[in-house]
Amino acid sequence: MRVLLIGCYELGHQPLQVAGPAGRLRAAGHEVRTLDLAVEAWDPEPAAWADRVGIAVPMHTAMRIARRVVDLVRDVAPATPVCAYGLYAPMLADVADRVLAGETDATLTDWVDGADDANVVVLDRRAAAGGGPLPARDLLPGLDRYARLAIAGEERPVAYVEASHGCAHRCRHCPVPVVYDGRIRVVALDDVLRDVEQQVAAGARHVTFGDPDFCNSVHHARRVVAAVHERFPDLTFDCTVKVEHVLRHAGIWPEFAERGCLFVVSAFESTDDTVLAHLDKGHTVADEAAAVALLRRHGIEVRPTWLPFTPWTTTSHVADLLRFVADQGLIGNVDPVQYTIRLLIPKGSLLLDLPDVAARVGAYDDTLGAHPWAASDPVVDALQARLAALVEAELAAGAPTGEIFAAVCAACGADPGPVPADIDRPRLTEPWFCCAEPTAGQFGTLDPV
Repeated sequence: MRVLLIGCYELGHQPLQVAGPAGRLRAAGHEVRTLDLAVEAWDPEPAAWADRVGIAVPMHTAMRIARRVVDLVRDVAPATPVCAYGLYAPMLADVADRVLAGETDATLTDWVDGADDANVVVLDRRAAAGGGPLPARDLLPGLDRYARLAIAGEERPVAYVEASHGCAHRCRHCPVPVVYDGRIRVVALDDVLRDVEQQVAAGARHVTFGDPDFCNSVHHARRVVAAVHERFPDLTFDCTVKVEHVLRHAGIWPEFAERGCLFVVSAFESTDDTVLAHLDKGHTVADEAAAVALLRRHGIEVRPTWLPFTPWTTTSHVADLLRFVADQGLIGNVDPVQYTIRLLIPKGSLLLDLPDVAARVGAYDDTLGAHPWAASDPVVDALQARLAALVEAELAAGAPTGEIFAAVCAACGADPGPVPADIDRPRLTEPWFCCAEPTAGQFGTLDPV
């Protein structure tokens, strides 16, 4: 079979969700081509060439772009079967011929081979067995086309791997438990190492462990970090860890720091304990401050992600969040798009179990990939729209983080005090986020050349 795999967006990284199944398909004897619309323009020729088309949709931004991509494929090859695969694939069930979520690499190959399994969600353990084909990163643009680590005035190419999939927790707003329902699937250590190795050979000097929570299986995470550091002692890394895991596993941070951990991405979400309880985050605002202090004691920065706009948000909540960022010295740690994120309520969201949420959401909207909702105070919705436009324009103009933070504070009527001049922190150069709506530029790659 001739198979085209299309990536739409993967947080600025060279897409593992394309490279992984591409490697399996090629090893199974199929002819594979790829197109990554995050960095490449739409080209109808590969779609016309293919016998099967797979579109990776690991996150909301990718799903919104993918909906248009399905139409583009249909225009070129109306009879070619299209499979959407990844965490958000079920949101495309109305336009794709097949949708697969969960452990999709091997299952996508089964589909190309002609299997007609009706299961949408697949949670098998083939990744843990190890010994699978390497992700076919040679089929994708080079690492220099993707997000880089910005540190000490230079930018370094970044590898991206996952040591586990799924999550052991069931935070109500998160799309992961909708598919994994509190389960995790580890990736064999040797497979992680082999993928890191091929990316280091391609120039990577830093690695992002993109697991939903790197410490879901903390012993596996420690083995992975130790093995990577032993083989590549100069390689630095970042990972994503829940606040409660940062604190529960306090003993790992000296070890991680010694082995190159520069920063930890952590879903703080809110600076209001009532909102955090609604989301079932498992932490408090005091815990957030404690996590910042703990990691900094070991020379590790936190890059918080936020969910400022929820059905419970008030304008004072937004101002409180901005003051927390300033008071904790986090202005340089927060990508400005984080101040604009609006809660997504996808199909099957655990939030729908809350009576006050169920009562205020509209019917599921296939185009949006979510249930629409409105804040109790219309002023809050207007503020979110204003901030989203402001931040997108400022980022497009290349404004520095401190200036954007000050502009956001002014738009919110918040006074966090003077913005310090020295706010540079280790970060990835990708300014966008998986739960944000696509920008005009991201949709622009779909325009005919």
